[in-house]
Amino acid sequence: MEKLSREKGWELLCEYTKTPALRKHALAVEAAMAHFARINGEDEELWGVVGLLHDLDYEKYPDEHCHKAEEIMREQGIDEVYIRAMKSHGYGICTDVKPESQMEKVLFTIDELTGLINALCLMRPSKSVLDLEVKSVKKKFKDKSFAAGVNREVIINGCEVLGMDLDEVIRETIEGMKEKAEEIGLKGTL
Repeated sequence: MEKLSREKGWELLCEYTKTPALRKHALAVEAAMAHFARINGEDEELWGVVGLLHDLDYEKYPDEHCHKAEEIMREQGIDEVYIRAMKSHGYGICTDVKPESQMEKVLFTIDELTGLINALCLMRPSKSVLDLEVKSVKKKFKDKSFAAGVNREVIINGCEVLGMDLDEVIRETIEGMKEKAEEIGLKGTL
């Protein structure tokens, strides 16, 4: 397998993604993925870059999400491992590529969750992920009108596939996002 450097991944993301909020989402998923790689004894840079590039085509080609990214990544000569993981995060939504590896299962599960956590942090007095607790996320998770675009079903299915309970997935996703709080705009006033 030919690894893609974090630097090259970031350059590629920036070429196709100009919106600060979408870049921050990519960075949040990267941070959570790197954290999950660490606790699974896996390659942090590989998992991180997969997270960074998962929405590569979303801004420019929302109607071709995952399909256009595959095309772009192939043109760039990016390894199949990255392409398959990117496609698997759209399983049941815009692709039929089922998450199989641990890395793919984590990406599928935490993508939507990072969005929910981000929305929640921006509402809090501290505007920060650093003092966020699992119970606060759980409360908002149950409130379907909060961050209504977040597909909770995907998160729950992902937890089942990972064999982890929701609290644990939320806790580890928060931990990952804390590591890059400043970079993803969620350091807030802390």
